[in-house]
Amino acid sequence: MRQKIAFSFFLFSYLFIISAFTQEIDFEPKDKIVFEQYTKYIEFFKSKSKEEVLQKTAEFFLDKPYVAGTLDKNDTEKLVINLREFDCVTFIETVIALANTAVSDDLSFDNFASQLRQIRYRNGIIDGYDSRLHYTSDWITNNVEKKILSAKSQQLGGVLETKIIDFMTSHRSAYNALKTDDEMLEKIKNIENEINKRKGFYYLPKEKIVSKASQIPHMAMIAFTTSIKGLDTTHTGFAYKKKNGKLTFIHASSAKNKVVIDEKTLSGYCKVQKSCTGIIVMLVL
Repeated sequence: MRQKIAFSFFLFSYLFIISAFTQEIDFEPKDKIVFEQYTKYIEFFKSKSKEEVLQKTAEFFLDKPYVAGTLDKNDTEKLVINLREFDCVTFIETVIALANTAVSDDLSFDNFASQLRQIRYRNGIIDGYDSRLHYTSDWITNNVEKKILSAKSQQLGGVLETKIIDFMTSHRSAYNALKTDDEMLEKIKNIENEINKRKGFYYLPKEKIVSKASQIPHMAMIAFTTSIKGLDTTHTGFAYKKKNGKLTFIHASSAKNKVVIDEKTLSGYCKVQKSCTGIIVMLVL
Protein backbone atom coordinates (compact mmCIF):
# COMPACT_ATOMS: atom_id res chain seq x y z
CA MET A 1 0.00 0.00 0.00
CA ARG A 2 2.79 2.40 0.95
CA GLN A 3 4.56 1.61 -2.31
CA LYS A 4 1.41 2.47 -4.28
CA ILE A 5 1.02 5.77 -2.43
CA ALA A 6 4.68 6.63 -2.96
CA PHE A 7 4.47 5.80 -6.66
CA SER A 8 1.25 7.83 -7.04
CA PHE A 9 2.90 10.81 -5.34
CA PHE A 10 5.97 10.48 -7.60
CA LEU A 11 3.79 10.26 -10.71
CA PHE A 12 1.71 13.29 -9.64
CA SER A 13 4.86 15.33 -8.95
CA TYR A 14 6.41 14.34 -12.28
CA LEU A 15 3.25 15.21 -14.21
CA PHE A 16 2.94 18.52 -12.35
CA ILE A 17 6.51 19.49 -13.27
CA ILE A 18 6.00 18.48 -16.91
CA SER A 19 2.70 20.39 -17.06
CA ALA A 20 4.25 23.51 -15.52
CA PHE A 21 7.15 23.40 -17.97
CA THR A 22 4.80 22.93 -20.91
CA GLN A 23 2.81 26.01 -19.88
CA GLU A 24 6.03 28.03 -20.01
CA ILE A 25 6.66 27.16 -23.68
CA ASP A 26 5.41 29.21 -26.63
CA PHE A 27 5.75 27.71 -30.11
CA GLU A 28 3.71 27.10 -33.25
CA PRO A 29 2.95 23.76 -34.96
CA LYS A 30 5.28 24.83 -37.78
CA ASP A 31 8.18 24.83 -35.32
CA LYS A 32 7.63 21.15 -34.54
CA ILE A 33 7.58 20.43 -38.27
CA VAL A 34 10.93 22.19 -38.67
CA PHE A 35 12.26 20.27 -35.68
CA GLU A 36 11.26 16.95 -37.25
CA GLN A 37 12.95 18.02 -40.49
CA TYR A 38 16.07 18.85 -38.50
CA THR A 39 16.15 15.48 -36.69
CA LYS A 40 16.08 13.64 -40.03
CA TYR A 41 18.75 15.94 -41.45
CA ILE A 42 21.11 15.70 -38.45
CA GLU A 43 20.81 11.92 -38.07
CA PHE A 44 23.70 11.43 -40.53
CA PHE A 45 25.94 13.85 -38.62
CA LYS A 46 25.07 13.20 -34.96
CA SER A 47 27.94 10.72 -34.53
CA LYS A 48 30.43 13.29 -35.86
CA SER A 49 32.41 15.76 -33.74
CA LYS A 50 30.60 18.47 -31.79
CA GLU A 51 32.19 21.04 -34.10
CA GLU A 52 30.70 19.38 -37.18
CA VAL A 53 27.29 18.98 -35.54
CA LEU A 54 27.34 22.71 -34.73
CA GLN A 55 28.33 23.55 -38.31
CA LYS A 56 25.66 21.36 -39.90
CA THR A 57 23.04 22.69 -37.48
CA ALA A 58 23.90 26.30 -38.28
CA GLU A 59 23.93 25.57 -42.03
CA PHE A 60 20.49 23.96 -41.73
CA PHE A 61 19.07 27.45 -41.12
CA LEU A 62 20.83 29.27 -43.97
CA ASP A 63 18.50 31.81 -45.64
CA LYS A 64 15.96 31.69 -42.80
CA PRO A 65 14.68 35.25 -42.27
CA TYR A 66 16.03 37.70 -39.71
CA VAL A 67 13.27 38.93 -37.38
CA ALA A 68 13.90 40.92 -34.21
CA GLY A 69 11.85 40.92 -31.02
CA THR A 70 10.44 37.39 -31.22
CA LEU A 71 11.05 36.79 -27.50
CA ASP A 72 9.03 39.79 -26.34
CA LYS A 73 5.55 39.00 -27.65
CA ASN A 74 4.05 37.64 -24.40
CA ASP A 75 2.76 39.51 -21.35
CA THR A 76 4.45 36.94 -19.11
CA GLU A 77 7.87 35.42 -19.69
CA LYS A 78 7.76 32.14 -21.60
CA LEU A 79 10.27 29.97 -23.42
CA VAL A 80 9.69 31.13 -27.00
CA ILE A 81 10.71 28.52 -29.55
CA ASN A 82 10.86 29.84 -33.10
CA LEU A 83 12.68 27.72 -35.67
CA ARG A 84 11.38 29.76 -38.61
CA GLU A 85 13.01 33.15 -38.03
CA PHE A 86 15.87 34.49 -35.92
CA ASP A 87 17.75 37.44 -34.55
CA CYS A 88 21.47 37.09 -33.92
CA VAL A 89 21.06 35.86 -30.33
CA THR A 90 18.15 33.46 -30.86
CA PHE A 91 20.15 31.98 -33.74
CA ILE A 92 23.16 31.06 -31.59
CA GLU A 93 20.95 29.88 -28.72
CA THR A 94 18.91 27.66 -31.03
CA VAL A 95 21.95 26.20 -32.80
CA ILE A 96 23.71 25.35 -29.53
CA ALA A 97 20.55 23.87 -28.01
CA LEU A 98 19.84 21.75 -31.10
CA ALA A 99 23.46 20.56 -31.31
CA ASN A 100 23.41 19.60 -27.63
CA THR A 101 20.17 17.73 -28.24
CA ALA A 102 21.59 15.98 -31.30
CA VAL A 103 24.65 14.63 -29.47
CA SER A 104 22.58 13.45 -26.51
CA ASP A 105 20.65 10.19 -26.27
CA ASP A 106 17.33 12.04 -26.42
CA LEU A 107 16.63 13.67 -29.78
CA SER A 108 13.18 14.90 -28.73
CA PHE A 109 11.42 18.25 -28.90
CA ASP A 110 11.05 18.26 -25.09
CA ASN A 111 14.77 17.76 -24.62
CA PHE A 112 15.50 20.55 -27.11
CA ALA A 113 13.15 22.86 -25.20
CA SER A 114 14.94 21.98 -21.96
CA GLN A 115 18.35 22.63 -23.54
CA LEU A 116 17.19 26.00 -24.87
CA ARG A 117 15.74 27.03 -21.51
CA GLN A 118 19.02 26.11 -19.82
CA ILE A 119 20.97 28.35 -22.22
CA ARG A 120 18.65 31.35 -22.36
CA TYR A 121 17.80 31.80 -18.67
CA ARG A 122 19.82 32.44 -15.57
CA ASN A 123 20.60 29.00 -14.12
CA GLY A 124 18.01 27.57 -16.54
CA ILE A 125 15.04 28.92 -14.56
CA ILE A 126 12.23 31.01 -16.05
CA ASP A 127 11.13 33.52 -13.42
CA GLY A 128 10.07 36.71 -15.16
CA TYR A 129 11.64 39.02 -17.73
CA ASP A 130 14.68 39.60 -15.55
CA SER A 131 15.51 35.86 -15.47
CA ARG A 132 16.36 36.00 -19.17
CA LEU A 133 20.05 36.66 -19.83
CA HIS A 134 19.79 39.96 -21.72
CA TYR A 135 23.42 41.15 -21.74
CA THR A 136 25.75 38.96 -23.81
CA SER A 137 28.58 39.15 -21.27
CA ASP A 138 26.16 38.03 -18.56
CA TRP A 139 24.80 35.30 -20.87
CA ILE A 140 28.38 34.10 -21.42
CA THR A 141 29.29 34.14 -17.71
CA ASN A 142 26.23 32.12 -16.75
CA ASN A 143 26.73 29.61 -19.56
CA VAL A 144 30.38 29.16 -18.56
CA GLU A 145 29.17 28.40 -15.03
CA LYS A 146 26.75 25.84 -16.50
CA LYS A 147 29.64 24.32 -18.52
CA ILE A 148 27.95 25.02 -21.83
CA LEU A 149 30.72 27.41 -22.93
CA SER A 150 34.43 27.83 -22.25
CA ALA A 151 36.28 31.16 -22.44
CA LYS A 152 38.92 31.55 -25.16
CA SER A 153 39.51 35.33 -25.56
CA GLN A 154 42.15 35.73 -22.85
CA GLN A 155 44.14 32.76 -24.19
CA LEU A 156 44.19 34.40 -27.61
CA GLY A 157 45.82 37.51 -26.18
CA GLY A 158 42.64 39.37 -25.37
CA VAL A 159 42.40 42.46 -23.20
CA LEU A 160 40.13 43.28 -20.27
CA GLU A 161 37.15 45.57 -20.89
CA THR A 162 36.10 47.31 -17.66
CA LYS A 163 33.34 49.65 -18.89
CA ILE A 164 30.16 50.13 -16.87
CA ILE A 165 27.22 48.11 -18.24
CA ASP A 166 23.91 49.97 -17.85
CA PHE A 167 22.45 50.35 -21.35
CA MET A 168 19.05 48.81 -20.56
CA THR A 169 18.27 51.02 -17.60
CA SER A 170 19.76 54.07 -19.32
CA HIS A 171 17.51 53.44 -22.33
CA ARG A 172 14.39 52.06 -20.67
CA SER A 173 12.11 53.47 -23.39
CA ALA A 174 13.70 51.07 -25.88
CA TYR A 175 12.42 48.06 -23.91
CA ASN A 176 8.68 47.45 -23.64
CA ALA A 177 9.08 45.56 -20.38
CA LEU A 178 10.84 48.54 -18.78
CA LYS A 179 8.94 51.53 -20.18
CA THR A 180 6.42 51.82 -17.36
CA ASP A 181 7.42 49.07 -14.92
CA ASP A 182 9.58 50.66 -12.23
CA GLU A 183 9.81 47.41 -10.29
CA MET A 184 11.23 45.54 -13.29
CA LEU A 185 13.56 48.46 -14.01
CA GLU A 186 14.95 48.10 -10.49
CA LYS A 187 15.44 44.34 -11.00
CA ILE A 188 17.40 44.94 -14.21
CA LYS A 189 19.43 47.63 -12.43
CA ASN A 190 20.33 45.07 -9.76
CA ILE A 191 21.48 42.67 -12.48
CA GLU A 192 23.61 45.40 -14.04
CA ASN A 193 25.16 46.03 -10.64
CA GLU A 194 26.05 42.34 -10.35
CA ILE A 195 27.58 42.38 -13.84
CA ASN A 196 29.67 45.44 -12.94
CA LYS A 197 30.94 43.79 -9.75
CA ARG A 198 32.72 41.24 -11.97
CA LYS A 199 34.98 44.07 -13.14
CA GLY A 200 34.90 43.34 -16.84
CA PHE A 201 35.32 40.71 -19.52
CA TYR A 202 38.06 39.74 -21.96
CA TYR A 203 37.85 40.36 -25.69
CA LEU A 204 40.21 40.15 -28.66
CA PRO A 205 40.78 43.64 -30.15
CA LYS A 206 39.82 43.83 -33.82
CA GLU A 207 43.36 44.77 -34.88
CA LYS A 208 44.54 41.38 -33.54
CA ILE A 209 42.00 39.20 -35.35
CA VAL A 210 44.12 38.70 -38.49
CA SER A 211 47.19 37.54 -36.54
CA LYS A 212 45.08 35.22 -34.35
CA ALA A 213 42.78 33.91 -37.11
CA SER A 214 44.41 30.48 -37.26
CA GLN A 215 43.85 30.04 -33.51
CA ILE A 216 40.16 30.96 -33.53
CA PRO A 217 38.32 27.62 -33.60
CA HIS A 218 35.85 26.83 -36.36
CA MET A 219 32.30 27.20 -34.95
CA ALA A 220 33.47 29.04 -31.83
CA MET A 221 30.69 31.32 -30.60
CA ILE A 222 31.67 34.95 -31.12
CA ALA A 223 30.25 38.23 -29.86
CA PHE A 224 31.19 41.63 -31.25
CA THR A 225 32.20 44.09 -28.54
CA THR A 226 31.32 47.75 -28.88
CA SER A 227 32.37 51.26 -27.95
CA ILE A 228 28.72 52.21 -27.35
CA LYS A 229 28.39 53.53 -23.80
CA GLY A 230 26.82 51.10 -21.33
CA LEU A 231 26.67 48.17 -23.77
CA ASP A 232 28.90 45.10 -23.95
CA THR A 233 28.18 43.69 -27.44
CA THR A 234 26.06 44.46 -30.49
CA HIS A 235 26.06 41.20 -32.46
CA THR A 236 26.72 37.45 -32.23
CA GLY A 237 27.45 34.51 -34.50
CA PHE A 238 29.78 31.55 -35.01
CA ALA A 239 33.33 31.68 -36.41
CA TYR A 240 33.33 29.88 -39.76
CA LYS A 241 36.43 28.68 -41.62
CA LYS A 242 35.88 28.08 -45.31
CA LYS A 243 37.72 25.36 -47.22
CA ASN A 244 40.13 27.96 -48.61
CA GLY A 245 41.11 28.90 -45.05
CA LYS A 246 39.23 32.20 -45.03
CA LEU A 247 37.89 33.03 -41.56
CA THR A 248 34.42 34.54 -41.67
CA PHE A 249 31.30 33.88 -39.59
CA ILE A 250 27.79 32.49 -39.88
CA HIS A 251 25.05 34.62 -38.33
CA ALA A 252 21.52 35.97 -38.53
CA SER A 253 22.20 39.21 -40.37
CA SER A 254 19.96 42.26 -39.99
CA ALA A 255 21.67 43.81 -43.04
CA LYS A 256 20.92 40.78 -45.25
CA ASN A 257 17.63 40.01 -43.48
CA LYS A 258 18.52 36.31 -43.24
CA VAL A 259 20.96 33.74 -41.90
CA VAL A 260 24.16 33.89 -43.97
CA ILE A 261 27.78 32.86 -44.13
CA ASP A 262 29.21 36.35 -44.37
CA GLU A 263 31.17 37.25 -47.51
CA LYS A 264 33.51 39.45 -45.45
CA THR A 265 36.31 38.08 -43.32
CA LEU A 266 35.79 38.31 -39.58
CA SER A 267 38.44 41.02 -39.45
CA GLY A 268 36.96 42.85 -42.44
CA TYR A 269 33.50 42.88 -40.87
CA CYS A 270 34.86 44.42 -37.67
CA LYS A 271 36.78 47.08 -39.60
CA VAL A 272 33.69 48.45 -41.34
CA GLN A 273 31.66 48.51 -38.10
CA LYS A 274 32.71 51.82 -36.56
CA SER A 275 31.60 50.96 -33.04
CA CYS A 276 33.11 47.45 -33.09
CA THR A 277 36.13 47.13 -30.81
CA GLY A 278 36.73 43.39 -31.23
CA ILE A 279 35.29 39.97 -30.47
CA ILE A 280 34.64 37.69 -27.52
CA VAL A 281 35.55 34.11 -28.45
CA MET A 282 33.91 31.14 -26.69
CA LEU A 283 34.20 27.41 -27.23
CA VAL A 284 30.92 25.48 -27.26
CA LEU A 285 31.42 22.44 -25.01
